[in-house]
Parts: sequence; structure tokens; C-alpha cells
Amino acid sequence: MTAEFELDQSVEGYIGWPHGGITSAILDGAMTNWLFAHGLTGVTAQLNVRFRHPVKLNEPTRVTARLQRASHPLYILEALITQDSQLKVRAVGWFLHKEHHTERP
Repeated sequence: MTAEFELDQSVEGYIGWPHGGITSAILDGAMTNWLFAHGLTGVTAQLNVRFRHPVKLNEPTRVTARLQRASHPLYILEALITQDSQLKVRAVGWFLHKEHHTERP
């Protein structure tokens, strides 16, 4: 699954860069949407994000997500943010199938 977009100053952290929380949310959302696109629902159990290079504002940006492993009820996905074909941020997320998620009392 792939999406293309640009980030603007409304999400700026340090000058010229988006806040890392925004970047992390984009990666998490891409992986969740991969699940939705394949008829699955899941909640994020763990999210590991590796920031390799700063993401630049107002530049064409691509996020891609793919399944790494599935062992029901756990799905492990990877998402990447790239600009100009350079890997900027990588995340691996562990998602628990929603039916198996325990609700708090």
C-alpha cells in the first residue's frame, strides 16, 4: 500500500521538519490501513520507529506499508517514509486482531 502527500508548516516541530509524533502517526496509520485494505482490523500493540534522516516539509513524500509476518491474532507490518527515493523513517508495528483485544473494565 502506498500514499503520496506533502507536509506543511502546520505540523512543524523543528524549523523545516515535521514533529516526530506526526511522522509516527502517519506510519501507524499506513500500517492500520494496510490491515483494513485486506479485510482485517487490529489495534497497535507496539510501534518501533527509526528516524534515519529528517523529513522535509513541502516536499513530495511517500509512505508505504507491507505485511512482514502474520500469526493470528498478531500481525507484524513495516512502513517506510521516503523522499526523493531516500529512506527517511522506518517503523515496525505489531498489531493485535481487534476481536482478541481485551477491553479495560
